[in-house]
Amino acid sequence: MAVPTRAQISPGSTVNIVLKEHQRCGTLTQGVVERLLTKSPNHPHGIKVRLEDGQVGRVKEIL
Repeated sequence: MAVPTRAQISPGSTVNIVLKEHQRCGTLTQGVVERLLTKSPNHPHGIKVRLEDGQVGRVKEIL
């Protein structure tokens, strides 16, 4: 499964992210993107975003 690129993600998108503390087990957290934190067009582990509830993680899939 390929991770989404920065161009595919925008504020307001509903996404599944993996939080820093869940990187080993891969537990996904669903939320709405508030802000994109990664500046590069892509990243092998996913684009880092901040959700509206303040959680920060890397996008694994767009819903």
